[in-house]
Amino acid sequence: MTGSWERIEGEKWADEFWTPPKAGIMIGASRSGHGGKLGFWEHMRIVREADGRLAFWAISGDQKPVRFAAVRSDQKEIVFENPAHDYPQRIRYWRMDRKLNVQISLLDGSKVVDFSFEMMGN
Repeated sequence: MTGSWERIEGEKWADEFWTPPKAGIMIGASRSGHGGKLGFWEHMRIVREADGRLAFWAISGDQKPVRFAAVRSDQKEIVFENPAHDYPQRIRYWRMDRKLNVQISLLDGSKVVDFSFEMMGN
């Protein structure tokens, strides 16, 4: 996930940025919009909690932070869930070469939305 990622579809755009993991935390940010207008932004972090488990925290716009617990991970994929959250309840990230894929959904697999970002730069 580390790196700078972008998606451009005509006038629609989105980008996401992730720091390398260090001292038990990765810090991320995303934004999306249309033309020169911002439509959405989010601060994110993935932290190793006191019990050693990973958790994803998201702060969308001016909302309160929401925690998602890691339920599955390996070298190419990580899945976070929060059954008490309205939407999404599941967030899945996975890498495929120079692509970062994201899928959000409800726990039952409904209301799926897929995003794919290309690595910025070389």
